[in-house]
Amino acid sequence: MHIIPSIRSLVLAVVVFTLVVLALPAPSVAQIGIAIRIGPPALPVYEQPICPGDGYLWTPGYWAYDYDINDYYWVPGTWVLAPEVGYLWTPGWWGWGGDAFLFHEGYWGPHIGFYGGINYGFGYFGVGFVGGRWDGGHFFYNRAVLNVNVVNIHNVYNETVVHETVVNRVSYNGGNGGIAARPSPEEERYANERHIGPVAAQTEHIQAARANPQLRASVNHGRPTIAATPRPGAFNDREAAPAREEGAARPPSDARDLQPHARPSAPNTGNTKQDQKFQQQQDKLLQQQNKEHEKLAAQQEKEHQQMAKQNADAGARQQMEQRHQQQTQEMEQRHTQQQQHLQEKQGG
Repeated sequence: MHIIPSIRSLVLAVVVFTLVVLALPAPSVAQIGIAIRIGPPALPVYEQPICPGDGYLWTPGYWAYDYDINDYYWVPGTWVLAPEVGYLWTPGWWGWGGDAFLFHEGYWGPHIGFYGGINYGFGYFGVGFVGGRWDGGHFFYNRAVLNVNVVNIHNVYNETVVHETVVNRVSYNGGNGGIAARPSPEEERYANERHIGPVAAQTEHIQAARANPQLRASVNHGRPTIAATPRPGAFNDREAAPAREEGAARPPSDARDLQPHARPSAPNTGNTKQDQKFQQQQDKLLQQQNKEHEKLAAQQEKEHQQMAKQNADAGARQQMEQRHQQQTQEMEQRHTQQQQHLQEKQGG
């Protein structure tokens, strides 16, 4: 006589438990079983690869957590095609939830929501995004913030951004030593707008990062060998950037990394005929130097492609990069000496 009520009670309990779990926010569900009480490492310093094409938006790198090995791993920053016109990327972020660190997944939406006040750089300086904007169905890139080649992408603008300099590169919100930021009413409203999670290319990118032992914090000690990529999953691309020491600038390794020489200011000796002659000499030298620049860049690009076809090992690629860097620096020194010699000749 008591079997049927017992079964009903059991079913009711299961339904209630299921509803409770489904009602929990995503970060809380992820933490059932294991509590992460140590925050992620500091954000590494790295250079942004050049934007691969129109419509790609920058998604900054971050530390994810692998529960199978109980270790953080770095998900490299990368350029991703926006899933819809007008959509922007709100980065994911770690936050202290009272007894453990919880990860809030990033998403695509019409506005930038709260991302913990974390300064991810490249336009994501803690609040909003100043690296570009949508206008008339096209994304316009702020060259003052993003690495964009204006030869391939013409919808650009230049707007200087003033932001606070972050010294400690803290990668989480709240807790001991975390960023003390809270979402504004506007950011909370944005979080409730229609949005979508990471696209398939981003998910595959994350999975590839998780499978790479070199990206684990216990292995790279906070300085991943692959900190950013030009496209999702392009870990072996020559544009992939490693983490570097803070304040250390990487010297140009290829001729294509250099900007073409700017045209010198017009001579002004007071002698119009002489000034015209000097200007012609300067233009001729500039044309010769730019041709040499283009020739060396094409030669080095060909060698890169040959290395890729041969599937060369890291040692061979490093030797090639060192040779390219020496070639590039020698060309720049030679061009500087030529300019100085011409100026001395004209001045004499």
